[in-house]
Amino acid sequence: MSKTLDSKTNFPGEVHDLPGGGIVLSKLDDVINWARSNSLWPLTFATSCCGIEYMAVAGAKYDFSRFGFEVARATPRQADVIIIAGTIVNKMAPVLKRLYDQMADPKYVIAMGACAISGGPFFYNTYSVVKGADHVIPVDVYVAGCPPRPEALLHALITLQQKIKSGLTREQIRNGK
Repeated sequence: MSKTLDSKTNFPGEVHDLPGGGIVLSKLDDVINWARSNSLWPLTFATSCCGIEYMAVAGAKYDFSRFGFEVARATPRQADVIIIAGTIVNKMAPVLKRLYDQMADPKYVIAMGACAISGGPFFYNTYSVVKGADHVIPVDVYVAGCPPRPEALLHALITLQQKIKSGLTREQIRNGK
C-alpha cells in the first residue's frame, strides 16, 4: 500500500509501506527544491522605512528563522534571496544590479513596499526615483503596503517557498503554466 505524503509532512514523495517499515520514493528535483525552499539566506537591501519592518520580521516576535529563512547575510555571494525594502534611486540602481549579479544561481527577489514596487509617493515628486525594482532586476514576489506589516513579509516569504517547491521557473510562473 502506498500513500502520498500530504502537506502536513512538508516532504515531497510517496511512502510505500513494507513489512519492516516504509520507503519514501520521490524525484530528486522535488527533494532539491524542497531543501532549497527551506534553507533560504536573505540579503537585505533596505534603503527606507521598510527596513524597520524587515527587522521586526527577523526579531523574536515573528522569527522568520522558524520558516527556514536563517540569518541575513552580509554578502551577496552567500545569499539566495534579496529583499528590497525601500526606495531605489537612480544612483543606487547600478549597485542593486551589481549585488543581484553577484548572487549565485538560483536567486530570488522580493520587492517590499510601495517604493520598491512602483517608486511610491516619491516617484512623482522627484526625477531621481526608479519606478520599481523590476526596472532594474526581475522580481519574484511583491509585498504591498507603505510600509507593509511584518505578517505581509512573512506571507511573501512563504509564497516564495511555495514557488520554489513547485519547480517552475520565473517565466513559467509569469505565463501561468
